[in-house]
Amino acid sequence: MAKPPRPLTPKQVEGLNSRAAGTAIKWMSRFNVWAFKATGGRIGAKWRGGSNRFSAPPPVGILTTIGRKSGEARESPLLFLREGNRVVLVASQGGRATNPMWYLNIQADPRITFRIGKEVLTLVARDATDAEREQYWPKLDALYPDFANYRSYTDRKIPILICDPA
Repeated sequence: MAKPPRPLTPKQVEGLNSRAAGTAIKWMSRFNVWAFKATGGRIGAKWRGGSNRFSAPPPVGILTTIGRKSGEARESPLLFLREGNRVVLVASQGGRATNPMWYLNIQADPRITFRIGKEVLTLVARDATDAEREQYWPKLDALYPDFANYRSYTDRKIPILICDPA
């Protein structure tokens, strides 16, 4: 049975949405991408944090988008659910109040690549419909139980992205 979400205090929510937390996320992400690419996914391909630390760690892949302002490739390590050739992503950003930059890049250009180990998939991303969201949240919560916590930390509707072959 799933545990109820862990509520945050107002001070914790403020910390989650602080500039310092955003900077920490950015640098941890850059290190994860570097380690993943340097080792072909042997390091950085599993997420070991969060409330699932006693179960199998969820997989991490590397999303590449095109920066909507810079036009340059931008890489982000993300948890993912794979169903055949489809990859499902969550723009949770740990429950922060704003959507992650990679999500904004996808809104401007939905063509992406997603690296799983040494495999690189060329995909097109779109927002899940409401029916798909109902279908995927239980699967995503089973993959990573903290997603339920993240939804409780923010008032925004956390996007789920369906990424299918281009």
